[in-house]
Amino acid sequence: MPIRLLPPDLINRIAAGEVVERPASAVKELVENAIDAGATRIEVVLRDGGRSLIAVTDDGCGMDAAELALAIERHATSKLPGDDLTHIASLGFRGEALPSIGAVGRLTLTSRKRGADSAWSLTVEGGVKGAPQPAALAVGTRIELRDLFFATPARLKFLKAPRTEFTHAVDVVHRLAMAHPHIAFAVHDDTRAVVRLAAQAPDLVGGAEAARLARLAAIMGRDFADNALALDATREGVRLTGHIGLPTLNRATAAMQFLFVNGRPVRDRLLQGAVRGAYQDFLARDRHPLVALFLELPAEEVDVNVHPAKAEVRFRDPGLVRGLIVGGAKHALAAAGHRASTTVATAALGSFRPAVGGGALPYLQHHATLPRGLAEQAAAAFAPLTETDRIGELPGFDAPAAPPGQPQPRETEPAAEAYPLGAARAQVHGTYIVAQTADGIVIVDQHAAHERLVYERMKQALADGGVKRQGLLIPEVVELDEPAAARLAARAAELAELGLVLEPFGPGAVVVREVPALLGATDVPGLIRDLADELAEFGQALGLKERLETVCGTLACHGSVRAGRRLNPQEMDALLRQMEATPHSGQCNHGRPTYVELKLADIERLFGRR
Repeated sequence: MPIRLLPPDLINRIAAGEVVERPASAVKELVENAIDAGATRIEVVLRDGGRSLIAVTDDGCGMDAAELALAIERHATSKLPGDDLTHIASLGFRGEALPSIGAVGRLTLTSRKRGADSAWSLTVEGGVKGAPQPAALAVGTRIELRDLFFATPARLKFLKAPRTEFTHAVDVVHRLAMAHPHIAFAVHDDTRAVVRLAAQAPDLVGGAEAARLARLAAIMGRDFADNALALDATREGVRLTGHIGLPTLNRATAAMQFLFVNGRPVRDRLLQGAVRGAYQDFLARDRHPLVALFLELPAEEVDVNVHPAKAEVRFRDPGLVRGLIVGGAKHALAAAGHRASTTVATAALGSFRPAVGGGALPYLQHHATLPRGLAEQAAAAFAPLTETDRIGELPGFDAPAAPPGQPQPRETEPAAEAYPLGAARAQVHGTYIVAQTADGIVIVDQHAAHERLVYERMKQALADGGVKRQGLLIPEVVELDEPAAARLAARAAELAELGLVLEPFGPGAVVVREVPALLGATDVPGLIRDLADELAEFGQALGLKERLETVCGTLACHGSVRAGRRLNPQEMDALLRQMEATPHSGQCNHGRPTYVELKLADIERLFGRR
């Protein structure tokens, strides 16, 4: 067949396939236009999940009749005054949203410009454009999209149930609302207002950070706000702000992880890899933290013109951004010290009452075992550590207990209750330490707490002495595709610091000469291929770090004080003081809490005294 130009209406429908995938895509484009127009209030109405009606109303700058007619033309925009795609300061800039939406539905635009004495309305139905007509509207713009995909009925078959589509649309609004707390948002379904977010004034106590945290609390939950750690880090002109949750506040999926770049919500694998790297010491692999991170960097350092949906970006220096996220998150977690999330105490209190949804939080159970022979190999790798180091160097930890029937020796120090974790008063079932604080009690899982202390000491030993290597008697040649081999060769120095020594071996292959001694007998080709995949996806050798830390964690589990061991008062107090001085001691290596704190007021309520 001869080459021919496609008709304009078909071109618009093809473009709409990239921009308008589902009702939530249309909501995103229309709400972004409202934000760019300077709106302070945005209202979204959806019926039948967005199939029958999507209406977005704002109080922005508005448009006159001539601007309305131009707005529905392809690639017409007011957001690139200098025609410079390297300095994009708005959410939209391609000029494709309105003509694409009008090509697949019945679109009505009504707008009144600020200072004008009347409003104007214009319709687009399946790509056919009408003429502007006088209308009635307050200052701002109202856009109605009816019968989505009526012009492309095949697309309707791919839509989910109305409730599912509505949920996706709400998620879009939530993400935009997080980045713009000064704007009020509302979302209505067929019967009621599902989302109502009041504008957060930045002049409140605490400034812009407090306003943002209030908006995050309204969307991510009050638990997140109560257990969030603030971030504020800058490196080479790139600034990272936001909040991350304590490790003991976690979820089964990564759905509550958000990244914003210059006020634009984006979905990027870099966030997943960076957050995973920052939390790898604190959570099991199937648990995920809650985070909301905001990056600010010069416009020329990031490319937002990657896809028409504008949900992906490309950084000029992804390593810088990744390092900033990992470093900022780790610094905030270290500064939190032994703090555990308040949800731990809430779950504990809930277990005293009739359970409605299962009682306490479903924290992961951990039963660590070492493969046969690995304990000896790993112990040899930690030869510089003395037996005292492995047990924890707790003062008096090996002090003999008093004979049965005799009172335990103890120096009473009422001031000990002023410590954050208080003064030890008893040991229950040989496993839990009960301590009294100035305003409540603390219950400590002695094994989980000491496991964290030993693990942190092992990590410090690795950092100080390096990872010991085991040379292979016969070097292992691993065949890969050429890009994967090149990625590994480029990171050879970094891998060598982790105990893995490799070098290029012709095109598409590497030769491994040494491996970390901690790993013992391991599947070298499998390890290398996993590392190559992770370097491609995340830009980090997470698998090797996690394997080393898993072994350290297992050794810490086996080398720490066991549940069932009787401790005297001095030993219990020593453990509490060590926890207070050790970062991350609020949770063990698998995300489980090491202690539960109950305030006196909560205990009194349990007994009806309040």
